[in-house]
Amino acid sequence: MRSDRPPQTMTTPTPTVGRVSPQGVTRQDTTAEPATDVGLREANPTYGAEVVLLEELAAPIKNSIVGGPFGSNLVSKDYVSCGVPVIRGQNMGGRWVGGEFVFVSAEKADSLSPNKAHPGDLVFTQRGTLGQVAIVPMSPYSEYIVSQSQMKVTLDATKADVNFLYYAFRSPEQLDYIKNTAIQTGVPHTNLGILKKTPIQLPPLADQRQIAALLGLLDDRITLLRETNATLEAIAQALFKSWFVDFDPVRARQQGLAPEGMIDATAALFPDGFEESELGLVPKGWKVMPVGGVVEGIYDGPHATPPEANDGPVFLGIKNLTGSTLDLSDIRHIAESDFAQWTRRVTPRAGDIVFSYEATLGFFALIPENLRCCLGRRLALIRPRTSGGHGHFWFHQFVAPPFQRLLEKHTIHGATVNRIALKEFPHYQVLNPPAGIKAAFDGFVAPLWQRIQANHAQAQTLATLRDTLLPRLISGQLRLPEAQAELESARP
Repeated sequence: MRSDRPPQTMTTPTPTVGRVSPQGVTRQDTTAEPATDVGLREANPTYGAEVVLLEELAAPIKNSIVGGPFGSNLVSKDYVSCGVPVIRGQNMGGRWVGGEFVFVSAEKADSLSPNKAHPGDLVFTQRGTLGQVAIVPMSPYSEYIVSQSQMKVTLDATKADVNFLYYAFRSPEQLDYIKNTAIQTGVPHTNLGILKKTPIQLPPLADQRQIAALLGLLDDRITLLRETNATLEAIAQALFKSWFVDFDPVRARQQGLAPEGMIDATAALFPDGFEESELGLVPKGWKVMPVGGVVEGIYDGPHATPPEANDGPVFLGIKNLTGSTLDLSDIRHIAESDFAQWTRRVTPRAGDIVFSYEATLGFFALIPENLRCCLGRRLALIRPRTSGGHGHFWFHQFVAPPFQRLLEKHTIHGATVNRIALKEFPHYQVLNPPAGIKAAFDGFVAPLWQRIQANHAQAQTLATLRDTLLPRLISGQLRLPEAQAELESARP
């Protein structure tokens, strides 16, 4: 899982000064510069804040605000296996530039010197997902190339704190400004002219740093919780793979050895040999059965979308499935009065397994406690048996590689989206070990998933607090001592 945590403490370095690229300047559409009095300049700043333009905060050096290279100057054939990383849209998903990069050679990077970004720079999306902003971290790279769809700013560290500016550009006020000033011709986009003239409400530098530190503390806590969850889930998946894919305990007993890290009572549950089955060699005595024969039921969701409400039960969508968990950071609500209609087929409950069967395939997630929800389009639900259902075992079997390959085998490739035939899903064959082994596995991983779900709930609470504090701090409506008090009250 990608981390939003910086490799080390961020400080704003003195960037390398490069030469000006005529192509890099003249290709920008500066004729579409917006008027600067669209609302932010008329803001009523508090605690000593002033409204300035972003260009006034740029470092007094060449190429302190630049876009990517001219289109033909950077193409896919320029990419190499290692070298200087290129910042593209997929590297802009969090607070820090990161993820999987493509690279250009050092020689190619030098030819694009005006388009370089360095640690401490702020990077913006020019076209694509407008509103994205990320900070270039201190490591592992000392320089980057900004792609054609990004722009970067090197700030004057005596005027502005990069972490504060990052949060300022994530505030609803700034996001609205970006949306309202975007050029709508073709793919919505912005440009350097608009970026330079973007007004920012800027408090004194010391206040900037304190605000950024408080919001950064929340982000760091959220990141730590997500990293912890990734580790816990990896432990659970590794245990399933050892027991039910690689059959390590069976192979150990076959060789007369004690299974590693397993108490005798659990080891005794496993056989000491294999036998042929429809799924190939499986441990002796283990059965192969259809999914429909080992669960209480499989239910389809509604084939329409209800009206959206401001609050109420959650209407789950494919966007809320990450592959093996639920992401409830961006949810759609339905009215309480509509809930009965949209749960006529099934009302999800804790321990159920929701999955996607169209468009994005192979995503499964456990329904956590205290989530009142209904299924969205292209989603279905598996309900383990009420008694001895071993829901965690079945969930892990569904997300494990053997079952994922089975889904790929049965995928129907359509003209617009891929899908699996839901009516055939109950007939898919799965491995069904004896109840004692499934119960032992559930006993190990159920506490892990309880902690994962508790961590997720805490992370969501902190994210909500951050998103509530952010606009109030940036605008000056909330003073730091008050924000710190709210932060303390949110501690677990």
